[in-house]
Amino acid sequence: MVYVLKRLLQAVPVVLGVMTLTFILMYLVPGDPVLAMVGEHFDAATVANLRRQLGLDDPWPVQYIRFMGRIMTGDLGRSFLTDRAVAAELLERIPYTLELAFGAMTVSVVVGLTVGIVASLRPGSLLDRGIMVLSLAAVSAPVFWVALLLILYVGVGLRWLPPTGYGGLQYLILPAIALGTRSAAFLARITRANMLEVLGEDYIRTARAKGLSEWVVVLKHALRNALIPIITVIGTDFGSYLSGAVLTESVFGWPGVGRYALDAILKRDFPAIQGAVLFMALIFIAVNLAVDLLYGWIDPRIRLAQEQAP
Repeated sequence: MVYVLKRLLQAVPVVLGVMTLTFILMYLVPGDPVLAMVGEHFDAATVANLRRQLGLDDPWPVQYIRFMGRIMTGDLGRSFLTDRAVAAELLERIPYTLELAFGAMTVSVVVGLTVGIVASLRPGSLLDRGIMVLSLAAVSAPVFWVALLLILYVGVGLRWLPPTGYGGLQYLILPAIALGTRSAAFLARITRANMLEVLGEDYIRTARAKGLSEWVVVLKHALRNALIPIITVIGTDFGSYLSGAVLTESVFGWPGVGRYALDAILKRDFPAIQGAVLFMALIFIAVNLAVDLLYGWIDPRIRLAQEQAP
């Protein structure tokens, strides 16, 4: 419990810093949201009246205090363009992002762990070298390029799956593969490196000497002791998925938080931008906090060390 409270308290200044930076950055970007709302035909009186209604003519300190006060009460403001509560619009988009995030993470974990473990069992072999070459290529490939290739060849050329849009499971497969491929490749390399290190330990040789099967040794003894860096990669990637995969959602026309944020940026919708960015940051902080707590569950020595730290 002490460990959990310490981690929660450490997250408080990070959250406050993110909220402040979110406010500042939105007013430093070029463009005027009022002009974007009124369009090409407008007069000075209309612009001034609209700016006053939105509170944009107040001094920055006043706007900042008002912004922080709203956030503390859970109010993310109202969209300049739709005049709807930003929180409500985000809640509509979150289920789509969750679906894509879990799909991509499933691809990443299943493929990455399996490939990494197989490669670690045959170090230096042709299979191992081939896996490492392919994983390096996958890590180097931009997500949007993989997405476009999948759309072009699998969706349009072969017509095996819908190229874009949202619907049933068939619409999820291509975006999940595009988003999870790079993570799977990186996870495979991390898994292989840590498994090779653990498989050389004395307790692994002892387990084998006891006559345990190879898969029991690998999965029960070796993999668990190699999990800390692997969980770090999984947690970081999952946080980025949940906080909105902007490129993937935009390319595939996926109606998630990432696409919502991009549309808000293009239209200079400040409350929507601030709400989306803040949501992404809070999700990322929450996932990293969960990963830290998971460390303590997997390895009690980490939890004890944190509890004893001043």
